Amino acid sequence: MIFLIQTLKGDIMKLTQIALIGLFLLLMSGCINNSKNISIEALAVSSDVQMIEIAGGHKVWTQKVGNSDSIKLLLLHGGPGATHEYFKILDKYFSGKEIEYYYYDQFGSHNSDRTDNPEDWTINRFVEEVESVRKALGLDASNFYLLGHSWGGILAMEYALKYQKNLKGLIISNMMASIPDYNAFAQNVLGPQMPPEVLAEIKQLEANKDYGNPRYMELLIPHHYEKHFIRMPADTWPDEVNNAFANINQDMYVAMQGPSEFGASGLLELWDQKNRLKEIKTRSLVIGSSHDTMDPDHMEWMSNELPNGSYLLCKNGSHMAMWDDADTYANGVINFLFSR
Repeated sequence: MIFLIQTLKGDIMKLTQIALIGLFLLLMSGCINNSKNISIEALAVSSDVQMIEIAGGHKVWTQKVGNSDSIKLLLLHGGPGATHEYFKILDKYFSGKEIEYYYYDQFGSHNSDRTDNPEDWTINRFVEEVESVRKALGLDASNFYLLGHSWGGILAMEYALKYQKNLKGLIISNMMASIPDYNAFAQNVLGPQMPPEVLAEIKQLEANKDYGNPRYMELLIPHHYEKHFIRMPADTWPDEVNNAFANINQDMYVAMQGPSEFGASGLLELWDQKNRLKEIKTRSLVIGSSHDTMDPDHMEWMSNELPNGSYLLCKNGSHMAMWDDADTYANGVINFLFSR
């Protein structure tokens, strides 16, 4: 899922809201340990921006990059309420390949029309939004691939359950098929990995609903985020990640995900589609990470439940595996897109 965090550098120098997917959203060898090792070259990125009208007369932002008749990939970011920006590392890997891909900010996010109306924060409405985007972009079963990361993975699964006839391929990245199972993993596995005194203090802060206390993030960043969200020191996190989550729609995020860093307590709390995975016949790839906020064993199980599923494990990665195990993630996605 997405986690609201404050960026720390040494002592708490500044407060920045960022989010993870948790999450919700990939790659094939070598772990990136420091953002200074990441070089995203200035690529000739398409200026093909299209504002697409959805139900209610609202508009959502998309940007096309590359050209292909047979591979058109729509990227669903996490949150809910984050932005497309943390996918930008894929430019480095997709450049020069026959892949047409679309950045997309969902309704309520950054470049798209804003909404603070809780009636808009439903899975069904988001599914219909994705379908409107598909139609407007002219994607169909001969070329349409859908990649959803974190919350975007929930949205991708729900879209496939209703509209799989329109899909050529499905990628579920760093997302379990059950929020209750995710909550159990967070409570029973991730929490106990912390020093007992740290976990006890975090639990007390949560019991007091004192999420705004700087101590909360002071504890979580070294003991949780740098281990399970993105495995780099927080003061070296890539700008693309920080920018994506600095622009989060906090109202939407908290309403749907909830304020706690250990599981979901919002509108998504009871979401569970693990018993329906067998209904998705589309060729599918599930991506998990060894150090993820999500259970990698559950995600491998998902790949076996999907009739045409496969699994990619980012052994060095966390929830943002596209950054901290980038080669494994990106090359795994590329191999899936070009396999038949």
